[in-house]
Amino acid sequence: MEQNWQLARKRETLKKRARIIHQIQDFFIEQDFLEVETPHRIPANAPELHIDAVPSGDWFLQTSPELCMKRLLAAGYDKLFQICRCWRAGERGRTHLPEYSMLEWYHSHCDYHQLMDDCEALFLHLSSDQQINWQNQAIDLSPSWPRMTIAEAFSQFSPISLEAALATDEFDSILALDIEPKLPTNRPIFLIEYPGKHAALARKKPSNPQVAERFELYIGGLEVANAFSELTDPVEQQQRFAKEELRRRKEGKKPYPSPDPFLKELATLPPSAGIALGIDRLIMLFCDKSEIDEVVSFTPEQL
Repeated sequence: MEQNWQLARKRETLKKRARIIHQIQDFFIEQDFLEVETPHRIPANAPELHIDAVPSGDWFLQTSPELCMKRLLAAGYDKLFQICRCWRAGERGRTHLPEYSMLEWYHSHCDYHQLMDDCEALFLHLSSDQQINWQNQAIDLSPSWPRMTIAEAFSQFSPISLEAALATDEFDSILALDIEPKLPTNRPIFLIEYPGKHAALARKKPSNPQVAERFELYIGGLEVANAFSELTDPVEQQQRFAKEELRRRKEGKKPYPSPDPFLKELATLPPSAGIALGIDRLIMLFCDKSEIDEVVSFTPEQL
């Protein structure tokens, strides 16, 4: 029987992937973060309109370790990180897998500006020459990376105003189809200050409650991370969850249970910030691969 060439040809990429993951762990341990492991199978995820959880018996596979990690923060843990598997039903494409690797880290007593500094420091730790060469594009990683507000991005790149996009529920499609392809690719860029309607689990900006202290990181045009200063008000968070669950049900999606233990403990969460970064996409950048299939050992279609 012939050797499986699809697996064999990935050897060097998978070896580099393993080294990068070890470097990531070293970075956070050196920064005095505690590496944690939380359950992959949970009774409830945070409800989000465009994210569908994979059922596991009467529970679900996690779409993110976020809720459990924030419960640890609320219990007094200060700096946490985790590299784990996550699942999202129906996600498949050049940069998407239904099962993928996620890096999440959380700080207490800080806001999302600290996470931007963390991102810059992490990538410099992984690249001694402060540069990535990805898909014939040299990407300069030297700090500080540019920041652009969502309002500025819509003003420069959108065919309609931000206000119109929000009113017609076109925000997500315009962001994906009109704005993301026009972002600079020679430098990483933070898109910051998302509209309050798209705050998710982020807190509102105290000086401008119309926007949330949330950012997404793009490198080479590839969305790599989503982060925010955490909302710590359980009443407001419950209201947001209820609105999102209502939107899900209007779309005909399966009802989700409420993550009540998280909501109960949210009141003891100190001012904090957290971020989710896609490991597989990070590996794509550092291994100069155009498709996510090239940086994992098995795709769903190979099983």
